[in-house]
Amino acid sequence: MYQLPETGFCRLKQIIGDPKANPPVPALIPVSKSSFWLGVKEGHYPQPVKLGARCTAWRVEDIRDFIERTGREG
Repeated sequence: MYQLPETGFCRLKQIIGDPKANPPVPALIPVSKSSFWLGVKEGHYPQPVKLGARCTAWRVEDIRDFIERTGREG
């Protein structure tokens, strides 16, 4: 979890990774975008926070807690 700040928000590409970025962003939760959104809908993954009309993010604390509870770090 070295690329996550202690507190704040993170975007989806910081969570599921982005191999096309320069430098590539490793996945914290190694699933596809559609699988992650399905997991959010079904309650398996943390709920997002709408920061604006076109900006969705997740609380870093929620992502860290999820990874610690499930051991699902990539």
